[in-house]
Amino acid sequence: MGTVVSLDLRTAAPDEIVTRAFAIFDEADARFSPFRDDSELSRIGRGELPLQGASADMDEVLALASAFERASGGAFSVWRSNVLDANGVVKGWAAQRAAAVLDAGGAADFCLNAGGDMIAHGVPADGQQWQVGIRDPRRADRLLGTVVLGEGALATSGTYERGAHIVDARTGEASHHWSSITVLDPDLTVADVLATAAFAMGADGPAWAHEEFGSSVIAVDDTGRMVVSGPVKWARG
Repeated sequence: MGTVVSLDLRTAAPDEIVTRAFAIFDEADARFSPFRDDSELSRIGRGELPLQGASADMDEVLALASAFERASGGAFSVWRSNVLDANGVVKGWAAQRAAAVLDAGGAADFCLNAGGDMIAHGVPADGQQWQVGIRDPRRADRLLGTVVLGEGALATSGTYERGAHIVDARTGEASHHWSSITVLDPDLTVADVLATAAFAMGADGPAWAHEEFGSSVIAVDDTGRMVVSGPVKWARG
């Protein structure tokens, strides 16, 4: 999937459960990668496989994409210049699935990190809660602060690693208003898509994500100003 996936597991779980959770990412890459000629997504994009013959997983991801496209007024889309790219949905979707496998398999306390998009369950230790540092998009060596994630999910979209790559599908142009947007939500699929959609929408994106979905948003604009929509619990110190 073009990213690193790691697991911080604080209580014992069967090896086969951990293996199965990580296999979900390999399966998602094989099915949804736009860089693999043999992936289902690439075959659909080339017209070799009709959407009517798509897998249940593909149907689910494209249905999610369509729902968020409608909700965002067209700012978010997995189609760009008639090219299908579902990466804006798949990473969070796969990580959420992997977390469900871990939870069902007895992994009571863990934090799963898929390229900076995180989902946590349980606690890291007695009396503690999972905490996540939010990077300053303008300085790699500095944090904006540390949020108390607890049991929940967090996803970030930004320009600090890949440049201005997030496109407002309504205009076909890259969105430049924000340097980074971090979304906190109970579900990582939602957090991941909203981070991209809110970024693409421009100035109104963070408030939209909070008002429409109840998510909390930490956004930094291109001048370094931070805007917070919704409740965020910052760690002390």
